[in-house]
Amino acid sequence: MRRAVHQHGPSAFPHAVRRTGGFTLLEMLVVILLIGIAAAAVAVSVTQGLASARINAASGEIAAALRATRAQAIVQGKEQHFDVDVRADTYSDPKRKHVRLPKGLKLSITSALEDRPNQHVGRIRFFPDGSSTGGHIILRSGRRQWRINVSWLTGQVAVVDRVVAQ
Repeated sequence: MRRAVHQHGPSAFPHAVRRTGGFTLLEMLVVILLIGIAAAAVAVSVTQGLASARINAASGEIAAALRATRAQAIVQGKEQHFDVDVRADTYSDPKRKHVRLPKGLKLSITSALEDRPNQHVGRIRFFPDGSSTGGHIILRSGRRQWRINVSWLTGQVAVVDRVVAQ
């Protein structure tokens, strides 16, 4: 009588592959690829967010400098002016210090023709009663633009952020 011997070990099925509960190389590569894609998407989003924040800050600084120029006109009781150089992308604050805009920003100004000292400089004047010659300054970055309006009657300064349709 022959007894059947049952083997339960690695040699019982020499060609069978045993899974031990781990991950294959292909599965790990797919996970690494997905993590890389997610990291790239987050990096792009953060970069755009930082650029937008930098541009928002620049428009806020220009608006603050315009308000300070108006305040100086009222306090000193004499006319003050705010100059914008569109070629150099700079503006002059109330202390006549030239401030350069961050890279990637373009600057333009609409003001009275007689308030243009030369071809590339525009000027907004503020008077002792708080009024101004009025106008607006536009900051552009890609499809977005920030418009800083100066009311001629009150000298009030307001910033408007919008996307330009192309």
